[in-house]
Amino acid sequence: MARPSKIPRQRPTPIRPAGNEAQRLQQAIAFHQTGQLAQAQSIYEDILRSQPTHVDCLQLLGVIASQKGDYQRAADLIGKAIEITPNNPAFYANRAIALRELKQLEAAVASYDKAVALQPDYADAYFNRGLALQELKHMEAAVASYDKVIALIPHSAEAYYNRGLALQELMQLQAAIASYDSVIALTPNSAGAYYNRGTALQTLKQFDDAATSYDQAIALQPDYADAYLNRAITLQELKRSEAALASYDQAIALQPSYAKAWFNRGITLKELGQPEVAVASYSQAIALQSNYVEAYSNRGLALQELGQTEAAIASYDQAIALHPDYAEAYWNKSLALLLNGDFAQGWELYEWRWQRESFTSPRRNFLQPLWLGKEALQGKTILLHSEQGLGDAIQFCRYAKQVAALGARVILEIEKSLIGLLRQLEGVDELVERGMALPAFDFHCPLLSLPLAFKTDMESIPGNRPYLRSDPAKITYWANKLGPKVKKRVGIVWSGNILHKNDANRSLVLAELIAQLPQNIEYVSLQNDARDADKTTLAANMHIRHFGSELAEFTDTAALCELMDVVISVDTSVAHLSGALGKPTWILLPQMPDWRWLLNGDGSLWYASAKLYRQKTASDWDSVLSNVKADLINALDLG
Repeated sequence: MARPSKIPRQRPTPIRPAGNEAQRLQQAIAFHQTGQLAQAQSIYEDILRSQPTHVDCLQLLGVIASQKGDYQRAADLIGKAIEITPNNPAFYANRAIALRELKQLEAAVASYDKAVALQPDYADAYFNRGLALQELKHMEAAVASYDKVIALIPHSAEAYYNRGLALQELMQLQAAIASYDSVIALTPNSAGAYYNRGTALQTLKQFDDAATSYDQAIALQPDYADAYLNRAITLQELKRSEAALASYDQAIALQPSYAKAWFNRGITLKELGQPEVAVASYSQAIALQSNYVEAYSNRGLALQELGQTEAAIASYDQAIALHPDYAEAYWNKSLALLLNGDFAQGWELYEWRWQRESFTSPRRNFLQPLWLGKEALQGKTILLHSEQGLGDAIQFCRYAKQVAALGARVILEIEKSLIGLLRQLEGVDELVERGMALPAFDFHCPLLSLPLAFKTDMESIPGNRPYLRSDPAKITYWANKLGPKVKKRVGIVWSGNILHKNDANRSLVLAELIAQLPQNIEYVSLQNDARDADKTTLAANMHIRHFGSELAEFTDTAALCELMDVVISVDTSVAHLSGALGKPTWILLPQMPDWRWLLNGDGSLWYASAKLYRQKTASDWDSVLSNVKADLINALDLG
């Protein structure tokens, strides 16, 4: 957002004496008005030597002092003039200008108040009063002051402009946009008004309109680096990453030392699958701004995507050294440690997730204490509650048995879609649907804090064997639905939630998957939703059985998993479900997987029945699917 317009409103308003002195004063004022300050000052001071209480000379010398940046002297001289002539509004207005520059903002506002009380139509005083109120963050009062200006001077573009800024600070965004529109109507070449209008629209998430407004600002002022930057951020929101990158480059070309542009450019490059170039962009931001903690943290993410986890951890540590309370860096470091198999330190730092601004699961602020393994649970009731995704709940509900073994009564609060599936989970005394009233309990623990509570390491992961069971009635229902089995059956899941932050890396297009699948197999879709492009593929491949919304809950999906010879899935909740059931589960992973799959190996510490297929290079699904095809032919005797 641009800063308020600053238009100092100082004007000489002498009380004219008679005779020769009047002529000398007029000569001084003429010098003053033409910018010959030394000559004017000399005459004012000469007059004061003979008349120390000459009010005009005191006031006008104060104005010159203010113009020269000597604001304390200005305030003192004009203050003396006010003592002599307390009813001149211009004196109060000019003193207020000096007080504002001295950051004596409350005093400046009080002086402006005196000016407008003496002269209610004093538009300049109202305008400058608005500036002081904005600096005091008294935005509502500032808006009222600018409204006074507009009532007196309806064509005051400056008042509309600053009024828009104050309204924007108050988050009255539509009113701010209307104020900027008034500026544009009065001065169509105001690049700043278009720019600030764009920032307001951007906050309202009206990204197309915001981009247009930035374009107009740039058309009027082609060297407007801030407009290029914000235009790029808006284009990122519109998923126009290539155009965003070009806009960042233009901002940097205009202002090579623009650290924020280098930083945001790094974000876009990472989204474009160019982590190596992103690292260089973040490093440049750091070179320009050595305390740029967000750049250190984001550089770590890009390094991690390149498989350079040690370098990533070092970058996170630099962010933490600069900002010891920076939750994002601790969180990112925890994921890198867990990915490396350093569970001891990883679980501890994983608790920083609750401090993140954008964490997907809000912290539960129960009156009962959080249990992290220290207190005895014998005879106590503990609430275990889900967080993050459904796959996380399926993976970590296994700890309920261990908690119960400590002598606790275990209540598990879970999403509605998982209630039927987890009804028979060992160790759970009571299931509660998320959002329903909770029974009494003594302690609570989020599911993903249980590994920390039990000090889980790579050798002590519980429930590696099957810990979930399918409903026999559901199995019977789906067996009848599928009909007699005449071929090997393979369940497939090719995409997850499109809103997942890593969806572009972990999900496949169905056509890409089936192009590699061997014939003479009955394929069954285990996902209840398909994207538009995949719906077209399903319609053209009737041999893939897709039940869509008939998979009403996880008990249905679990029953179908039980009826498969193999389940092939990208990294989604179904992969966890199939693994927890102990079914042969082949999980397709991107080059940089989620932490729980570690960096290497084709087996999983969490699911004994799982086999991992890893990309060797980013976005290379062809080699992964080629290996899957070969293994399917061998495993199912299709050769």
